[in-house]
Amino acid sequence: MGPNEIAALIQRAFSGDVKEIKEFRGQVSITVKKERVKDILGHLAAWPEFSFDYLEDLCGVDYLGKKEPRFEVVYYLHSMKHRHTIRIKAEVPEDDCAIDSVVDIWAGADWHERECYDLFGITFTGHPDLRRILMPEDWEGHPLRKDYPVQSDLGDREWPGYTDVVATAKKNKRYEVR
Repeated sequence: MGPNEIAALIQRAFSGDVKEIKEFRGQVSITVKKERVKDILGHLAAWPEFSFDYLEDLCGVDYLGKKEPRFEVVYYLHSMKHRHTIRIKAEVPEDDCAIDSVVDIWAGADWHERECYDLFGITFTGHPDLRRILMPEDWEGHPLRKDYPVQSDLGDREWPGYTDVVATAKKNKRYEVR
């Protein structure tokens, strides 16, 4: 089954919950209502005609200054049985930066959701262990947000781990071979 056929079936089954279907270079994206994303994804995993049994990826997107709502969570689904894929998106507004966790549908979503939380600040409601995964626990902010400073001059408020690394690099510069 091709992506356009899958999109048409999803549109029929969830007509009130599908906000948009787009095709670009043979890939189809279906934007659904945030409040219904977990239910829709659960059906896509369970229905035999779809059998989306593998969550290839889950990521966040920040559209600061380009569109509202500001954030999106994107799910890349694959069916091992049928060998088809689809992309499902859900928009997440900045003032309610949370969406339902899908860890109980695909266990592998655990790490993806933690990464998205860590780097974008999107909370996954119902996640069993939502905490930072890439950044240190005491890190402030979310580095993949478009408004996150690329470079800072925080002086004594700088993260101690960063200042330690800079000091060690300066000290070890004498060992560099040119």
